[in-house]
Amino acid sequence: MAATNHERVGNALDLLRAGLGPFVEREIKAAMKDGTSIPSLQALASDPLIKDKPITDWDAALLLKVMWESWNEVFRKTLGPAERGLVGELRGHRNKWAHQEPFTSDDAYRALDSAGRLLTAVSAPQSRELERIKMELLRVRFDEQARNEKRKSAGTAIESQGTGSLKPWREVVSPHRDVASGRYQQAEFAADLWQVHIGEGADEYRKPVEFFRRTFLTDSLQQLLVGAVRRLSADGGDPVIQLQTNFGGGKTHSMLALYHLFSGATPSELLGVEGVMKQAGIAELPSVKRVVLVGNKISPGNPVKKEDGTLVHTLWGELAWQLGGRAAYDRIRADDEKATSPGDVLRDLFNEYGPALVLIDEWVAYARQLHDQSDLPAGSFETHFTFAQALTESAKLAKHCLLVVSLPASDTAGSPHTQADDVEVGGRRGREALDRLRNAIGRVESSWRPASAEEGFEIVRRRLFEPLIEQSQFVSRDTVAKAYFDLYRSQHQEFPQECRDSEYEGRLKAAYPIHPEVFDRLYTEWSTLVKFQRTRGVLRLMAAVIHSLWEKGDRNPLIQPANIPIDDPRVQFELTRYLSDNWTPIIEKDVDGPNSLPLRIDGEVPNLGKFSACRRIARTIYLGSAPGSTISNRGIEDRRIKLGCVMPSESPAIFGDALRRLSGAATYLYQDGARYWYSTQPTVTKLAEDRTEQLKSDPDRINRELDARLRADLRKQGDFTKVHPLPQSGQDVPDDVDARLVVLGADYPHSRDASSAAEAAAKSILETRGTAPRLYRNTLVFLAADKTRLQDLDEAVRRFIAWQSILDEKNELDLTPHQVRQAETQKASADSSVNARLPEAYQWLLVPHQPTPQSPIEWQSFRLSGQEPLAVRASRKLRNDELLITGLAATRLRLELDQVPLWRGDHVAVKQLVEDFARYLYLPRLRDTGVLLDAIREGLGLLTWGRDSFAYAESYDEAASRYRGLRCGQMVSLSPENLVGLLVKPEPALKQQDDETPRPTAGGAPTGGDPAKPNGDTSAITGEDSVTGRGEAQTPRQPRRFHGSVTLDAARVGRDASRVAEEVIAHLSGLMGANVRVTLEIEAEIPNGAPDNVVRTVTENSRTLKFNSQGFEED
Repeated sequence: MAATNHERVGNALDLLRAGLGPFVEREIKAAMKDGTSIPSLQALASDPLIKDKPITDWDAALLLKVMWESWNEVFRKTLGPAERGLVGELRGHRNKWAHQEPFTSDDAYRALDSAGRLLTAVSAPQSRELERIKMELLRVRFDEQARNEKRKSAGTAIESQGTGSLKPWREVVSPHRDVASGRYQQAEFAADLWQVHIGEGADEYRKPVEFFRRTFLTDSLQQLLVGAVRRLSADGGDPVIQLQTNFGGGKTHSMLALYHLFSGATPSELLGVEGVMKQAGIAELPSVKRVVLVGNKISPGNPVKKEDGTLVHTLWGELAWQLGGRAAYDRIRADDEKATSPGDVLRDLFNEYGPALVLIDEWVAYARQLHDQSDLPAGSFETHFTFAQALTESAKLAKHCLLVVSLPASDTAGSPHTQADDVEVGGRRGREALDRLRNAIGRVESSWRPASAEEGFEIVRRRLFEPLIEQSQFVSRDTVAKAYFDLYRSQHQEFPQECRDSEYEGRLKAAYPIHPEVFDRLYTEWSTLVKFQRTRGVLRLMAAVIHSLWEKGDRNPLIQPANIPIDDPRVQFELTRYLSDNWTPIIEKDVDGPNSLPLRIDGEVPNLGKFSACRRIARTIYLGSAPGSTISNRGIEDRRIKLGCVMPSESPAIFGDALRRLSGAATYLYQDGARYWYSTQPTVTKLAEDRTEQLKSDPDRINRELDARLRADLRKQGDFTKVHPLPQSGQDVPDDVDARLVVLGADYPHSRDASSAAEAAAKSILETRGTAPRLYRNTLVFLAADKTRLQDLDEAVRRFIAWQSILDEKNELDLTPHQVRQAETQKASADSSVNARLPEAYQWLLVPHQPTPQSPIEWQSFRLSGQEPLAVRASRKLRNDELLITGLAATRLRLELDQVPLWRGDHVAVKQLVEDFARYLYLPRLRDTGVLLDAIREGLGLLTWGRDSFAYAESYDEAASRYRGLRCGQMVSLSPENLVGLLVKPEPALKQQDDETPRPTAGGAPTGGDPAKPNGDTSAITGEDSVTGRGEAQTPRQPRRFHGSVTLDAARVGRDASRVAEEVIAHLSGLMGANVRVTLEIEAEIPNGAPDNVVRTVTENSRTLKFNSQGFEED
């Protein structure tokens, strides 16, 4: 049954106890001999459960506690800050294990890795077993993911949309089988000289043929091998070589190359070795004794018993035994048992058993564990450096001996690799050991240079990919390289300057199918990390990347930073295992993954989603900035970001847009000018998000901001005479006769279901004003927010308030100028978002309606659209649907008077009519009283008022049954301030007018005519002839025809004709039976003659207007 993560951590703690016990005991005894006071041990002395127990029997928790508390007094001399950090971390893992807390696979691996590193630092043999447990956990973890994880949309490979003519890299070159299938183990990329020496490890490191087949012989490595061949075959070559690089710089790999070169394998079987021999001038390789000493695999406190029974105590004893077995060891047995330097005996051994190749790795890790006293089997600190000096001198003087020693790089002040040195060097004793060894070896050593970054391209390519062989493969590679180079040269302003140099095309070819930018980021930013180890780290990462892309069917021309699938668990593990902080949640949120921000933005913006632009941008920034997120010159420039993203036939502008969107929304993405970087510390964006979330508990503050924005928007009232924002009850809405818009608050949202809070609130306001019933109900319409969209508006308002509060507190928050600019930009964006979402939320127009006087009141709901001010948008909708009348025709007013009817007998008061239209929902909703008065004025001025409109009277005399001041077909002056008078039906008006019109008497005198003239002449009354005296009656004749002509101003015909129509024609047309004809006569004299175009236009228009006669004349 497979072990659980909890059990694996428990096994690791057991191994840690077994490995740390002897070391802790040894160091404490050495410190106590020096008289050092150890307070933590004095406190333990009184504990009955511990005081009589040997240190080697203490459990892991106590050992770690003692190391932590007595670090400065005891362990600081031997171990460094990195190991102290491991002790502290392991104490936490142990406590978590003891309290039965669960361990994820990542947590368990971290605990195992830390325990293994601490055991390796003290040269404990248990580190090998712990490494096996750690690799088993990795295999289980990856197999589990391969079985259970279904590929989601976020896990598909990102492909270019415009590189169809370029062959995908997978069709040109193939990965090695173990890489393509994912069967490789991470440990396979860690060259281990001791494992190879004892016959263990992967074939590619253990077998000489496989090793050289996958090894690229850089210039420095080739010169190292040439020198070794000359030294061990002839009299040339350097006797002592020091390999000094930073952690992971290729020292162990170089030693393995030397080890396999003299393995006895046929040179023709070793790729590249024949060239080495030719350059060295040697035809045949000699038989060489190989000695391997690895400091962290040999304990200075535990003698080693060999298979022949030999008990070896010191490093020189181990050297002699490997060189010549028991016979050679016997030559220095006394020095080994007494831990004294063998001196010149070493030279004799080299000459006797040579040619000899001595490889010493991790020497500092061994020497720093020695004490000032000779209380260890391996001797004292001082004696060891006497041996080192004797060894180098002996190797120099021996005939055919080569000593190769690897040491950590120098600790240069301000160097980014200082921390890496601490990992290999350790504490104060380790630093001192390094200096002493460097001084001892430096007098005779030869310099050696590690592989350059350009050589690293080929090292990685050869280890991960099958070689290019066919001519077609080279053609395809060169075509891709040229396409990329042409892109960088044609749009040089978008990319770094070095990309336009012709050398860059060569780099594209050399690194194929990996883009040089990937190597540049890994060999610069990532190689500064403590645990990355340069080429080893690049191999581990790129093996995971290539396996993932191969499995997903990636079809891009090159593997760029943007193509690295950070969402893949294996790749993500390699990109986070070297970083001190917990980057996994940052990656899942802001970089890559099914729920990441870049994927969401790509989904929301089709133009970006087509290219997966945001994901590609995020991946490139992470690869280029994560390792350096804590240094001063942080980040990656925008041009270099595009270099990592853009492919041929793609527009860099698309990725610029994606970068702007991502930087504005991401929580952990920082920007300073043109530089961008991810950090584990949330940006000011995160602070804004937190405040946005906190504002959910402060609805009053949100409502105040929303109220202010609503009131500001409602200053533009549209066609409404008044707008009432956010009333608390009907008491806040006056009972007037003009149309008004009532905007309900956010507490009353509308939904189409029966439980609409908005509709309930609108009904209450419509029916009552305070405690009294509302009279003028046909004046109100209501605007309410959508229940669903209101949530979006609420979020936008909270976000705006959050950014505003950050700017208000910028001094207290100690914001940088960059963060202030970012906050200002985000505040403006949030403000725009609120302005956009306000009309989206307030989209429901609720209108009360009553089809007939007998029908119940119904509620119509209309969904509004557009970005106009709320009241303007609402009034436009009502006006278009004739639910708000801004202009009423006289004929329609007459129709409403007759249809309802609104007449009170034969007339209706104007004021009553105003109130009727404001009261009754089955009547048209008028904007204001002025609309009704305009209709009345229009009706009174109609020539056809008898059929289509009405008459007007000042009042009605009940006693006389007649209308006072009756006016028919005449304009009347009315105003909202003076609503007097009556509208009269045409029939009674015409009757009264006819009744009161004077008629002639039987004798011809009109009834009601003029009295007798003063001078006594009655002829005008009686009709008698004043001469004859005959009494024949004569009827006075009324005028029956009118004619008139007037000259109009040709420049203002419309104005003058209108006045004639109102002042003359209207009066004549209003007479019963009158037949009025109006003729317009036009006469024009044109001294210079009329142009053809004018003649043509006037003639055609005259015909269209049906002139009776028209024409132009020459004279």
